[in-house]
Amino acid sequence: MSVLHEWYMIARLTVWRLFMGPIWGIQLLTGYKSFRDNPIIGNPFLNACGLHVVRQKLAHHAANRRRRGMAHLIPPERIEEFERNGFIVVHDVLPHQEFDRLIQEVRAFRTEARETVQGDTITRRIALDPDALKNMPAVRRFLGMRAWHDLIRYVGSHDVEPIYYIQTILSKVVKGAPDPQTDLHADTFHPTVKAWFTLTDVKADGGPLVYVPGSHRITPGRMAWEKTMSMGAAQAQNRLTGRGSPRVTREELAGMGYGPPVTLDVPVNSLIVADTGGFHARGHSAEAGIRAEIWAYGRHNPFFSLPVNIWRIATLGQRRVRWGWAIGDRLAALGLKRQVWHPCVNRSAFDPHIPG
Repeated sequence: MSVLHEWYMIARLTVWRLFMGPIWGIQLLTGYKSFRDNPIIGNPFLNACGLHVVRQKLAHHAANRRRRGMAHLIPPERIEEFERNGFIVVHDVLPHQEFDRLIQEVRAFRTEARETVQGDTITRRIALDPDALKNMPAVRRFLGMRAWHDLIRYVGSHDVEPIYYIQTILSKVVKGAPDPQTDLHADTFHPTVKAWFTLTDVKADGGPLVYVPGSHRITPGRMAWEKTMSMGAAQAQNRLTGRGSPRVTREELAGMGYGPPVTLDVPVNSLIVADTGGFHARGHSAEAGIRAEIWAYGRHNPFFSLPVNIWRIATLGQRRVRWGWAIGDRLAALGLKRQVWHPCVNRSAFDPHIPG
């Protein structure tokens, strides 16, 4: 019986590989990043021959070309700031009266939110979809501002509507290991964008963004590190490294030719737009606290920019959050994928953590 079972498992694995092989191959042409879940992307021999670093080089070359095509949208001093650092910081984005109106809208708005737990930290997200924006005209006006709109597209290198949330970070509110987002890491192998418009002051000891200036640029030392990392990433002890978001030490950063990370502690009404293909982290929080922001995220195909992209239509792009949550719920109900974003009814961005 054991021999039959062994042959059954071999046959099952063979059929699975024959079925998935073309899909794994196609994923090479996308932003798919998991070394563990794609045996081609995670293959040690292929990565020793340069597969991972070639994908990275091509992705950065394509992103730089797209950015050159959008450079006319951005003031030259902002382009220089981004090229130097990998991020852009803008203070006093809104006039004070307009910012006060926006804050009042966000505080008053209550709806279904989603929450996830990572270590001792809870992240809460409220979708900024067309239905929500009907109730928040000041937020809607902010999302249409050039300082927000154009910077996100330039840094992300795609003229596509990003995903919008009101995001709340509740640090040290549950028992658990340290927040894994406090480890220095790159989100993926290619340029990508995240943006934070601060609705609360962000102190140096209150979970600020920490970024390694210039790490959005690929140095020879970085390429050597990426090659070595990729050869063992599929079996990496760190789960997130294995999934394509590699963790890095400060000693390794120095070996790549980068300087030390900087802490971006900023007051309310500030905007940070960063290429999170560079090394960054969430700074440590000294004590339990809350940080709220309007948050945007954009990650698209690193190699190709489609001539026709439905996500350029604002009303469709803004609905992706709800659609993504619904798809995740359905896959979880079918037992195909774990849903880590749990629904919470009648939440505000500024509510404290409610146990249970």
